[in-house]
Amino acid sequence: MTTTNSKVKLQLVRSLIGTRESHRATVRGLGLRRINSVSELEDTPAVRGMINKVSYLVKVVG
Repeated sequence: MTTTNSKVKLQLVRSLIGTRESHRATVRGLGLRRINSVSELEDTPAVRGMINKVSYLVKVVG
């Protein structure tokens, strides 16, 4: 892990309709609510795992 507080910015690019309940909960845990909503989080292994789980729904913006 890095010692600096690196951030990752996420954007929800697909609808949650028709997705699994666990994936919807993961997206909510990432702080995303609507399509095109953006959330900035600490870059930790836990957050990276959540991003990997719902990678077909989100886009890393920056």
